[in-house]
Amino acid sequence: MLRSMAERPRRADAPRGETATDSRTKPVVLVVEDEPALLTLLKYNLEAEGYRVVEATNGEDALVKAREETPDLILLDWMLPLVSGIEVCRQIRRTPDLKSAAIIMLTAKGEEADKIRGLETGADDYVTKPFSPSELMARAKAALRRARPQSGEENLVYADLEMDLATHRVRRDNKDLHLGPTEFRLLKFLMENQGRVFSREQLLDHVWGRDIYVEPRTVDVHIRRLRKAINVDGLPDLIRTVRSAGYALDIED
Repeated sequence: MLRSMAERPRRADAPRGETATDSRTKPVVLVVEDEPALLTLLKYNLEAEGYRVVEATNGEDALVKAREETPDLILLDWMLPLVSGIEVCRQIRRTPDLKSAAIIMLTAKGEEADKIRGLETGADDYVTKPFSPSELMARAKAALRRARPQSGEENLVYADLEMDLATHRVRRDNKDLHLGPTEFRLLKFLMENQGRVFSREQLLDHVWGRDIYVEPRTVDVHIRRLRKAINVDGLPDLIRTVRSAGYALDIED
């Protein structure tokens, strides 16, 4: 959770300095926020988690820092001086070197239409202020896993859901689940991109392939089958539906 600097104890074994190699291997998070207190807390807590943090307080500075640093993740406030967060997001998605960066919008705009606009512009996730600090950190970690995936992983985990890619076994709450081939591929893709919302068309491209013609509504059928398979014994629904936007592997609030 977010903590003030006074609340966090100093680690006795913390290194006095950081080598250039250490700095290069840390995930880079660009925090774009014009509220000084919130910017300070976000920076402090992200650094405590082991990330290298770059700061920007307006949209123009954010675009410059993004091109200079090529961050893995951008925490982007919507309401910014000079250039709005939504325009920053749009320009980043048009920049080839920055397309792989994950973007989480931070905003007081909580209307559904605003969320959809942010997602359609290219944001990977959307967190409304005031937000739960622990939720934001969890979403940041999930976004960074997508931005910097571990090669050779054979197990995917989300909450109490586990997928063994070597044996093609799926378990939830320590119970085996039975999925069809399409549902398995769909779940695998969603588990590799936890928390990110995908439209029907995006899911068709990634799970079925661009060369196969399938009606977009077919995705809804397989999502229903997947829900039925994994949400057993009254366990929480792990698939979030975002109206007019798509689906995500993400526990409903």
